[in-house]
Amino acid sequence: MTSRKPKTIQTMKPATAAKKLGVYLEATPAEFQEGVVSRDELNALQAEPPVWLQELRRNGPHPRQVVADRLGVSVSGLARGGVTEALTTEQIDALKAAEPEWLQRERATQAEVRRETVRIKEKQKQQAAARNGR
Repeated sequence: MTSRKPKTIQTMKPATAAKKLGVYLEATPAEFQEGVVSRDELNALQAEPPVWLQELRRNGPHPRQVVADRLGVSVSGLARGGVTEALTTEQIDALKAAEPEWLQRERATQAEVRRETVRIKEKQKQQAAARNGR
């Protein structure tokens, strides 16, 4: 007979779980912030988000990565624009409506980065095809 080790429960820190859920840790309930989250608990939160998680995802405050995505800029672009705090959906919408100069500039920079990434991938694809065709 072979002996099997009992399955260990994989856990993560609240900060990791919040990042995976796309929410700002400081805005989560205290019991979430103070404990550890198992993989099964994370999966359950993703499958059937409780009211507090739905509310955070809808209205914020949102972590910088989510703010950057919603504004169409990089996290570095947010910092260059002076945005260092978590923002609510209302604040993000106000920034979009106001379109300050830094936001326009960072969106243009982000668009250029995306174009350059596509150009490089196409070039690599052509080079690989040329190598395979020889």
